[in-house]
Amino acid sequence: MNRDIKKIAIVRLSALGDIINSAVVLQFIRQAYPNAVVDWITEELFSGALVSLKELRSVHTINLKELKREKSWHLLKTNISKLRSLDEYDIIIDMQGLIKSAIVARIIGKNTHGFDKDSTRESLAALLYKTSSHISYSENVVKRNCFVVADALGFTINDKMLLDKKPVFEINKEFQLRTNAKNIAFVIGASWESKIYPKEEVVNVCDALKEQCYIIWGNTKEREDAEWICAHSEYATLAPAMNLDELISFISHVDLLIGNDTGPTHIAWAQNIPSITLLGPTNRRMLYETPKNIAIESPSEVNIMKINKNDFSIKDIPYQTILKQAKELLK
Repeated sequence: MNRDIKKIAIVRLSALGDIINSAVVLQFIRQAYPNAVVDWITEELFSGALVSLKELRSVHTINLKELKREKSWHLLKTNISKLRSLDEYDIIIDMQGLIKSAIVARIIGKNTHGFDKDSTRESLAALLYKTSSHISYSENVVKRNCFVVADALGFTINDKMLLDKKPVFEINKEFQLRTNAKNIAFVIGASWESKIYPKEEVVNVCDALKEQCYIIWGNTKEREDAEWICAHSEYATLAPAMNLDELISFISHVDLLIGNDTGPTHIAWAQNIPSITLLGPTNRRMLYETPKNIAIESPSEVNIMKINKNDFSIKDIPYQTILKQAKELLK
């Protein structure tokens, strides 16, 4: 452990689920370096998931998506100037391992750390690090995130620490849910169509559980699907419109969450809430399973080096399998 480290920057730009899974490392950094300040650099779109974390001094945002869309030289200079104006850090840790995140880390400062060339899909990123760590790309993503940070800072994060973790996020809003039934949240959206479990099967799960089922939505299409589910199951209720901070608090109040492989589903694991993650074109590598946070995979073979976004095998997961696991977790 390097006791000279006083200022730490973490670069994790996207996506929401990866940021949620990454944020667990902050409580372990605080244990190892109680007096250090930690800042996080992320895409502006995802900052809402980080701003309330008490372990962070600051959350700095950039807008690479807008830069890619607008292709503006002025916007590029603005983003670079913003990064160069940040504090002088003792170490900058790139948890993402992509060329874009490595460039961001290198613009911030020279003392960069990330994955070595054999530990990431974009091996050229490793050329921009001063030091690096080796961990198989096929390893669980939560363990990868924890390892690269712990290795950079000279301490260890083990399975017991992850199993005994505190809830990652603060609960900033209270929700009054049903007291005469189990409260179950369904996350029905995802970034790819092939990650989405059929709405007809969600209705079957709701009807079979006969508990209070809240259908979480995040955009117009998801709201339409959520309303369809509610119209076809007397046990389903439309969840309210929520920002990220409110969503974290809402999920922290439920008894069980069932959802696709997407950011809101991973919130349950972060908050120590029982959960079932449904996997089609992705696999168990995407979450850290515990006795109360489990995955159900489709029968398809998944190549993590080249994810097939046209793999719609999630529809082949029988709703009875979900029902059985849900009843076990609700005990």
